Amino acid sequence: MFSTAFLDLPPLAGAAGTVRLPGSKSISNRVLLLAALASGTTTIHDLLDSDDTRVMLGALRALGCGIEPAGSSLRITGLGGQLPPSLGTTLLPLFLGNAGTAMRPLTAALSLLGGEFELSGVPRMHERPIGDLVDALTQLGCRIDYLGNPGYPPLRIHPVSHDELALGAPIRVRGDVSSQFLTALLLALPLAAANDIVIEVVGELISKPYIEITLNLLARFGITVRRDGWERFTIPAGSRYSSPGEIHVEADASSASYFIALGAIATGVSGQDGIRIEGVGAASIQGDIRFIDAAKQMGALVDSGPNWLEIRRGAWPLKAIDLDANHIPDAAMTLAVMALYADGPSLLRNIASWRVKETDRIDAMANELQKLGATVEAGPDFIRIHPLPVADWLPASIRTYDDHRVAMCFSLAAFNPAGVPVRILEPHCVAKTFPDYFETLFSVAEASEVPVICIDGPTASGKGTLAAEVARLLGYHYLDSGSLYRVTGLAARRAGLEANAANEAQIAALAAALPLQFTEGKVLLAGEDVSDDIRTEAAGMDASRVSALPAVREALQDLQHRFRRLPGLVADGRDMGTVIFPDAALKVFLTAGAAQRAERRHKQLISKGISTTLDSLRSDLEARDARDSSRSVAPLKPAQDARHLDNSQLSIEHSIDTVLNWWQQVQPFKSA
Repeated sequence: MFSTAFLDLPPLAGAAGTVRLPGSKSISNRVLLLAALASGTTTIHDLLDSDDTRVMLGALRALGCGIEPAGSSLRITGLGGQLPPSLGTTLLPLFLGNAGTAMRPLTAALSLLGGEFELSGVPRMHERPIGDLVDALTQLGCRIDYLGNPGYPPLRIHPVSHDELALGAPIRVRGDVSSQFLTALLLALPLAAANDIVIEVVGELISKPYIEITLNLLARFGITVRRDGWERFTIPAGSRYSSPGEIHVEADASSASYFIALGAIATGVSGQDGIRIEGVGAASIQGDIRFIDAAKQMGALVDSGPNWLEIRRGAWPLKAIDLDANHIPDAAMTLAVMALYADGPSLLRNIASWRVKETDRIDAMANELQKLGATVEAGPDFIRIHPLPVADWLPASIRTYDDHRVAMCFSLAAFNPAGVPVRILEPHCVAKTFPDYFETLFSVAEASEVPVICIDGPTASGKGTLAAEVARLLGYHYLDSGSLYRVTGLAARRAGLEANAANEAQIAALAAALPLQFTEGKVLLAGEDVSDDIRTEAAGMDASRVSALPAVREALQDLQHRFRRLPGLVADGRDMGTVIFPDAALKVFLTAGAAQRAERRHKQLISKGISTTLDSLRSDLEARDARDSSRSVAPLKPAQDARHLDNSQLSIEHSIDTVLNWWQQVQPFKSA
């Protein structure tokens, strides 16, 4: 997951390949609550691991549920519909972040379990309405206080006994604000179903497919709800939750929308065509799978099987769409970005629920689409998007409003025909439902040019520390080119290959396939930390020997090029900007006086218990500078277009800020 302040997406040229999606958030949190309320133990397979599910799991642990990992699955021992005696009447505070799929159902369930609870969340959660659910619960006799603004969390729930509840008359709940209110009641009321309990929906029920998910899962846990259309639901007398033993969570159909759209938008790459999605098929119980129908209307070609989808580009430009999107409220946001590639204005209607989601999504989408250059009209329950001609696309910093779906759907704007980049602010918000979203996107996407920052300089100038930190702050890959010959020498020694001409081809083959990774200041070879192994005197001698073999140098040059992967690369060495990446967008030549470098190296060695003197270190560095500068192959010298940075008197923080400021200057985004 990217935890950076922003993530720059270079212009993406195409995409093809296979993706496997995480489990559905809607199914995951429903299953977790049902397993917690049920008798027995439920093993849950393919559960989504995200912010929302972690919030729910934290609450269930606090309530006394047994939660045990079982390999890649999770085993939950339920409460059997009763709180453990240990909770008694003690106030239990529960923090639920911005997880509506935890706040709403837990409010209903805890109101009927008989304990004393305080439910709170992030500031945005305290702006999301819950009054209609609370009104429905107080009709029954539940005791709930608002701790802030009436109608909104945080809440204080007081215990009541089932004898105090008024369950004879139908419970009325509004259906035109959020389907989560009805879902919450359906999930919780079996706790009190000594007799039939009837729920009546007031107004038009929105997001009906999410209620279908709820009813389907209730049936899996032994509760068969009778319904009369979408207006009246009856929970039968004597209903009891019972564990199904095992249950599999479908992949998230809402998350599938981004890759369905990707298949419709992107041309193929590397001889492949189309996107294959594994983990969910057209027969999914999730309502957002009907996004497929909308994508087909816009021109996508879709094939499907029991647990997979394949999408290819069909009509181009895409066909404009006029759609009542009430049945796919989350996935419809993806259509708003697809509309930029259409042949006319597209209208999404009946989406008033967007305004009470993680953010006001109608305003958010309108604002950010306009940053890209689009003409947008928005109203109380609709948004109309005009397509963008090639010449009108603008590079834009997309504000995400801490809303995962805003971040994910706007990533598709990087496939624009104008070849302009897109910056996603606070990309970590995707952790709510799809922590590895961007990594998954990059696994199938291809850029016409992946950005590179080169930081070259003499030994002990601090280029490795600087480059690694710049890479971390940008979310880019990092290449420590100075370690390559040492790792190659180590690999050759371990393979029993002496570094000579007779073994040149074999060592070159080893070098070409080195499974290297540079992370958190470590050099990993096939996952093994070899940072100390390659810093020995013997490793230095091995490095010198293999570097004399031309085939090895060529293989390592190819290996360095393969580090150039999305979203970008920061590479340090002595010839990154002159030989390896001469087209890099930013080249930095880092220098420092020999005295300062010797002092830094002295402190480093002394801290490791290695005895040395400043004079000897300075002499060694000056001699190495002379050798490196006079090499016949890839000598140490700044690229003609490199920016010089003398850090003799600078802190590492100042050096980092300088390089990041230079990077901003060569980007079309003037600020993060």
